[in-house]
Amino acid sequence: MTNEPAPVPAPRVVSLYNAANALTVIRIVLVPVFLAFVVASEMTDTDWRIAACLAFCVASATDFVDGWIARRWSLVTSFGKVADPIADKALTGTALVLLSAYDHLPWWVTIAILVREWGVTALRFWVIRYGIIPASRGGKLKTGLQIVAIAWYLWPVPEPFQWIGVVLMGAALVVTVVTGVAYLVEALRMRAAAQR
Repeated sequence: MTNEPAPVPAPRVVSLYNAANALTVIRIVLVPVFLAFVVASEMTDTDWRIAACLAFCVASATDFVDGWIARRWSLVTSFGKVADPIADKALTGTALVLLSAYDHLPWWVTIAILVREWGVTALRFWVIRYGIIPASRGGKLKTGLQIVAIAWYLWPVPEPFQWIGVVLMGAALVVTVVTGVAYLVEALRMRAAAQR
């Protein structure tokens, strides 16, 4: 009997070409398509607004599906970690800017949300050597509320029901700001703990 160590299995290599990354790329490709539909609608033409809303909803759905696929089948890649949040912010950022450009959403709301989104991304890079700030339940709620609110604004909703979009966007804004503050506190805590 020999005392040779048991062979160590080679680490699993995840191909860059997988379903999760493909969905992320589809979401990125859908951003200019969505933008073109909104511009064609000028937020007045019903058919183009419906097309824009559907493109936005399909692109948003890929965000939930690609993450689930990546976790379920262990298809997480460095590309996915970087491209996924960029695709999310490109989609929601484009939607918010367009809604404000066509006077359907106050600019201060768009600016507040975008500052928070890019600020949290900057925070994650700021503390990356100390650890990863994972997406919280509040962050996921924020994403869901933003998607529903934006979709409501995009769809040609009859006048009596437009107030629902304002309520949804208000809720999205509050959760966006609160979770942004929570991420800031977590980043400062991680940095302080690492420097002790």
